Amino acid sequence: MANHASALKRHRQSLKARARNRAMKTRVKNLVKAVREAVEEKDKERAQEALKRAVSVLDKAATKKVIHWRNASRRISRLELAVNKLD
Repeated sequence: MANHASALKRHRQSLKARARNRAMKTRVKNLVKAVREAVEEKDKERAQEALKRAVSVLDKAATKKVIHWRNASRRISRLELAVNKLD
C-alpha cells in the first residue's frame, strides 16, 4: 500500500472507478440479456423496447471508456440484426 498522499488519493479514485465500471458492465449484461430473451420468445415489441435501452447504455459505456467503442458497436449491430430478423 502506498504512503504518499497523492498515491493514497489515486488508490481511492481507482476503487471508485472500479465500482462504477463494474456496475456499468453489469447493467450492460442485463440489458443485452433482456434483448436476447425477447428475441428467443419472438416478442418483437418487447425486443425493440429492450434494444432501445440496451443501445443507449452500450453507447454510454463506450463514451465513458468502460468498454471499447468497437465492442459496443459490434454488440449493438448483432442485437439489431437479431431483432430485425423477427419480422
